[in-house]
Amino acid sequence: MGNNILIIEDHELTRFGLKTAFESCDFTETIYEADSAEKGIEIVKNNKVDLVIMDLGLPGINGIEATKQIKDRNIDIKIVILTSHNDEQEVLYSLKAGANAYCSKEINPKRLVQVIQSVLEGAAWFDPAISHIVLQAASKSEEPNNSKPQKDYGLTSREAQILKLITEGYSNNEIANELFVSINTTKAHVASILQKLEVDDRLQAALKALKERLV
Repeated sequence: MGNNILIIEDHELTRFGLKTAFESCDFTETIYEADSAEKGIEIVKNNKVDLVIMDLGLPGINGIEATKQIKDRNIDIKIVILTSHNDEQEVLYSLKAGANAYCSKEINPKRLVQVIQSVLEGAAWFDPAISHIVLQAASKSEEPNNSKPQKDYGLTSREAQILKLITEGYSNNEIANELFVSINTTKAHVASILQKLEVDDRLQAALKALKERLV
């Protein structure tokens, strides 16, 4: 059975492009559209919605407040922010409101489809352009503390080294170049790190590393 997706976007052309991109996906069933948060919230009230693609700069209720209202109504609905804004406060407020992903409107449509599918499967995803904002916020939120990590996850010295680079925003290719190892070796280490930390993706690994002072 497919997933029902709601697109909340006030620009008709953007809405059309998004709907076209998802109509051919085998994981979608019904695609709803709304040109305002108010209309989108009504659709959520009256229909089964699995995922919302949310613009931030909406007329009336903005995307952040709409995200909060939808999450308050049903925490299980996935919300993907799709916006041209990379303002630090908007990013952080969106995450606080409960967004599961934050994407730039510059994202490749095929990549967006992949992101949506991964979010539906339970992953969190944040555009590389704003990942550093999230990581810095997580770092600042922790009080200076010289105590040991809260838990020993059994990371090897190499994995700890790679985890530190992940928290600094390095991609797999950049890590491989930095450590003079192959990309396949890097991917294997990253997969092992995710498994040991019991997280689904690199961003969650970085946040956990900062929060629990693993790096």
